[in-house]
Amino acid sequence: GEEKIIRNPTPSMGSEDFSYMLQARPGCYVLLGIGSGKGIGGCLLHSSRYDFNDEVLPIGASYWVTLVENELST
Repeated sequence: GEEKIIRNPTPSMGSEDFSYMLQARPGCYVLLGIGSGKGIGGCLLHSSRYDFNDEVLPIGASYWVTLVENELST
């Protein structure tokens, strides 16, 4: 829900050079958090302690489905 959206996250350099892609096409970089829901974030992707939170799969899938539905309806 709305209460779980972080509108002004801490800036991060990330590890992608997405700006290169934006030179060719308009776009948006999306970060989908996979924290525990208890205010504790997950560890970084390239960590031996990384454990994907499967509970976020429906949230991520619904985000992309809604995005496509909105785009196709215009």
